Amino acid sequence: MKLLLDFFPIILFFVAFKFAGIYAATGVAIVATIAQIAWIRHSTGKVEPLQWISLGVIVLFGGATILLHNETFIKWKPTVLYWLMGGALLAGQVIFRKNLLKTVMGSQLELPDNAWRVTNWMWIAFFAVMGVVNLWVAFNFDTDTWVNFKLFGGMGLMVVFIIGQALYLSRYMKSDEAPPNP
Repeated sequence: MKLLLDFFPIILFFVAFKFAGIYAATGVAIVATIAQIAWIRHSTGKVEPLQWISLGVIVLFGGATILLHNETFIKWKPTVLYWLMGGALLAGQVIFRKNLLKTVMGSQLELPDNAWRVTNWMWIAFFAVMGVVNLWVAFNFDTDTWVNFKLFGGMGLMVVFIIGQALYLSRYMKSDEAPPNP
């Protein structure tokens, strides 16, 4: 259910685009993101900082798209979000000497410091590349192709990356099974 809630604005954006175009879809994405944040706040009492940032970015870039009637702004939105996330991980690692992934996920996942460091750098690189790929698709293909990429390509690349991360991290996972008795 949480996964559906996370992708709710993107899915609604896609559907609205197919029926009503980029400007209506942008408005739908803004409203859906506001509704998403309101629901999270109501149901859990807490909204994560990244969710607030995402709301701010969609309202800013989506609002500019609608007000100026220029789809360039909404096409920049995913890149800005990717680069903000990657930039936060990078700043944490390089400037503050703190692994933000470990800070957020350390209670759920036990890894050696080197594995946390490698994982952090992999996410930084992934977000940097995704930002560039989004811009390349946005400005080298038509809007319909970009919207399809935003939903299917972006999510597909994320799934492939997460599977790669899982394979990398699996070597550090402790087995719950006891070794066989000789």
